[in-house]
Amino acid sequence: MFPPKLGLGLFRRLQVTHLSPRRHLTHKNLLELTDRGFFQSIFPDTAAPRMKHLFTSGRQSIYAGFDPTADSLHVGNLLVIMGLLHCQRAGHKPIALVGGATGLIGDPSGRKTERNQLGESVIETNLKAIEQQLLRVFKNHEDCLWDTKKNKSPLAPLTIVNNAEWYANLHLVEFIANMGRHFRMGSMLSRSSVQSRLESEDGMSFTEFTYQIFQAYDWLHLLQKHNCCFQMGGSDQMGNLMTGHELISRVERKREVFGLTLPIVTNEEGDKFGKSAGNAVWLDPEKTSPFALYQFFLRMPDSEVEKLLKLFTFIPLPEVEQLIREHQKEPEKRKAQTLLAEDVTLLVHGENGLKQAERVTNALYKGNVEALAELNYAEIKQTLQGAILVDMLKESGMSILQLALKAKCFPTENDAVRIINAGGFYVNQKRVQNIAEVITTGVHILRNDISLLRVGKRNFYIIRWK
Repeated sequence: MFPPKLGLGLFRRLQVTHLSPRRHLTHKNLLELTDRGFFQSIFPDTAAPRMKHLFTSGRQSIYAGFDPTADSLHVGNLLVIMGLLHCQRAGHKPIALVGGATGLIGDPSGRKTERNQLGESVIETNLKAIEQQLLRVFKNHEDCLWDTKKNKSPLAPLTIVNNAEWYANLHLVEFIANMGRHFRMGSMLSRSSVQSRLESEDGMSFTEFTYQIFQAYDWLHLLQKHNCCFQMGGSDQMGNLMTGHELISRVERKREVFGLTLPIVTNEEGDKFGKSAGNAVWLDPEKTSPFALYQFFLRMPDSEVEKLLKLFTFIPLPEVEQLIREHQKEPEKRKAQTLLAEDVTLLVHGENGLKQAERVTNALYKGNVEALAELNYAEIKQTLQGAILVDMLKESGMSILQLALKAKCFPTENDAVRIINAGGFYVNQKRVQNIAEVITTGVHILRNDISLLRVGKRNFYIIRWK
């Protein structure tokens, strides 16, 4: 058990590396995060001195928006969440806006086609799921990745607001009459997100075109109600952010507001991590298990790991550089990837999620079958998403061949005999080649009454014995 007051992530780091035990605060001047590659741009682009003064002179409110387009966030959203966490660590006030209203419209930014319209009941379900995920990640951060003993000041709590609350009380004609006069068509049409869609085959609907109006008004509302002068978002949000800045400059002429955009994280091929790219890694454990999330980051290529350590962990830069030097000496140990996978899994799924991911990793890749036996059926089913599930009655004298055929691991008995004899069949991660070998408890059936069959490298079958 790790020592009291010492988070699991920090305790693990001291075991795996020789990094400092301190948990640093993010510097009050959030622009310091540029050194981590965290900010792609600021708006206005000449505002850095003024922004630095505000960040260092007192607590600022900073918001980022999340539209409920699905019932889970994904790793494409995680960098924005990291931005809000850095705000919190620096002593500022993080605000997460969930788009109960804007989710009905659909943000066209970064898209080639219009989003499918979601019903209000779907939006409501998605909103609840996203709110719970945000709260869980912030709690995991405080429990696992924040040293409360060294950092005496409490973290400012996350504020979650839903823009459906203020739009519910607005009259359409009144809104257009009062707010519409502050928007200029030339500026709105010039946004890159609009231009790319207008030039596309499908064009752009009026509904999508109005999205920037509502995001702009969201910022105005948060400025007036929460004194929120800063908005943070992905680089594809720059057009929406500029529209908000222009609206506020006309309505609240004596107030200054600023924007911060984050890079869109991509893989080596340049594909986004987000769900639109079709390769989503979700933050919901039911959609992407802690094991799958852990493996996603553990398998990052050496060329990407330093960048991702800077973006998705809170490890100070000198320690990242030290870790990379150690990694380069023994890249086969994947020390940098391991630490990255640990910290991200801790943040998203907490201590139990990391332990589960490591148990399954040990079972599947290090031959530790006992680790697999510690998991219950639900955990194995969740972890090995895509595996075929089979319920089976125990029968005295059942052979390996009979087990394989009853589980329908092979299309024919001839295929089963050939592949098993060739060494392509595994029971609980151990190769079996004797088709007449009798199934026994403790060897072929784990103490949790589970057997894990594998054909080749990827085809898994989970047997639950009755």
